[in-house]
Order: sequence, then C-alpha cells, then structure tokens
Amino acid sequence: MINNIIIFCSLLFTFQSLVFAQTEKVKPLTIGEIRTIQSKILNEERTLNIYLPQNFDKTKSYPVIYLLDGSMNEDFIHVTGLVQFFNQMYSMPETIVVGIANIDRKRDFTFHTDLKDLQKDYPTTGHSDKFISFLEKELKPYIESQFETTDKYLFGQSLGGLLATEILLKKPELFNNYFIISPSLWWDDESLLRQAPQLLSNIKDTKKFIYISVGKGEHPVMVKDAEDFFDVLKKANKKNWTLEYKMMETDNHATILHRSLYEGLAKLFPYKN
Repeated sequence: MINNIIIFCSLLFTFQSLVFAQTEKVKPLTIGEIRTIQSKILNEERTLNIYLPQNFDKTKSYPVIYLLDGSMNEDFIHVTGLVQFFNQMYSMPETIVVGIANIDRKRDFTFHTDLKDLQKDYPTTGHSDKFISFLEKELKPYIESQFETTDKYLFGQSLGGLLATEILLKKPELFNNYFIISPSLWWDDESLLRQAPQLLSNIKDTKKFIYISVGKGEHPVMVKDAEDFFDVLKKANKKNWTLEYKMMETDNHATILHRSLYEGLAKLFPYKN
C-alpha cells in the first residue's frame, strides 16, 4: 500500500513538472544595450553599457548621464536603478545612462605626476588627457549621433572624481552637471586643487549644477580636499553655477556612492507630490 502511494506521488510530481515545463515562458530581461566602439585616440575598443528608459522613443530627446566606472560589475546596474527610481518618484525626466566600462582606470583617470612613489604604485598612470579627448571627440559625438540628447551629466567617484574635477576645470563645456564624489584630489600632491583658482578664473559663467560630497569616515585628507575644493568653487563667484556640498555622515569611501548620488539627485529633482 505504502509503495503504491509513493509511486502515485512520484507520477503526480512528474506530471506537474511536465505541465510547468510546457507552460513556462522565458525571455531575456533587457534594460538597454551593450555597444563596443573603436577609439582611435585610445587605440583600443571600449565597451559602453547603455540604459534606455522604459518608454524609450528614438524620436524624443533625453538627458544623458555619462557614468565613469560604468562596467557591469562596477556602478552601472545600481546607478541605472537609482535613475529609474527618480524617474518614478521624483521630478527627474527619463534619462539615458552611458556606462563607460573600464580597461585601466589608473591610466585613464589620472594626469601626469613626477612623484616617484605614485609612479611606482601606478605604473600606467598619467593619460587622463587622452581619455578626456576620447570623451570630447569620440564618445560624446557618437552618443549624440545615435540619440537625441539634451542635458549632459558626468558622474565620477574617487579617481573618477579626480577626472570629473579635471574636466570641470579644464573642459567645463563638456557637461552641464557634475556629480563629484570623494574626489582623489590628493593626487600629485594636490596640484589640481592648487591650480583650481586660476583655472576657474578663465571659465565662462554659464549655467551648471555641481554637486560634491565626501564621507565622514574617509581619510582626513580626502575630507579636507573635498571641503577645500567646494570653498574654491564658492569663491569663484560664478552667478550661474548651482553649488551643493554634502558630508555623508555615516559613509566611508566604499559605501558612499549610491547614497550620495541619491542626495545629489534629490537636490536637483525634488520629490513630486
């Protein structure tokens, strides 16, 4: 009797499994595109992870976020989730995110230094000029040839924040909005920070949103440099620049990015009732 029950249950389970197997449907979950472009400036292929809004319409124009550290195993997925949330709950318009996947961020995000210890620790360092040229002359023109675009954003943290600062000071017209998180302004004995007042004096006073943040739990030099840079920006007295600074009280260098971007976007796009 027990054997018959066991056999019956086994047959029933097998039948149910066959039914489920016949009725289930599986299809890819797609949030965008992965594209590869050839860069003549960098002499290599670069991968772009591109998030497209849920209701993407190729005839419409969209803001674009250029995300440094935009590999799939870096910041691309959680940042696109944040953007989608702000589209739903806040006044942020639907936005394209272009995640720039890294090959060698130490090479791409740092400018030349003569400091021997940095040259030893970062042997490929010192080619941010080429990467900025790639952004200006290849990547942005490519994106703008593929999509109708409006405002341009740059998101960068750590060495990416150093690069975002360098672009703001040397090529400010490339982006309208800068999110500079925990910038590594200690690089090259803080030379970029020292040059900032002079560089700012040559920049046109056109509309920009600049958000800087740092974690209270970060290295004291990182905290001081971020605060000093914000002070330099305020003293530049650009009437058309909106400046925001946020000390993230509970964050360190590893945890700051997502929560800090949330705070920055909330400044720019208030909650919609």
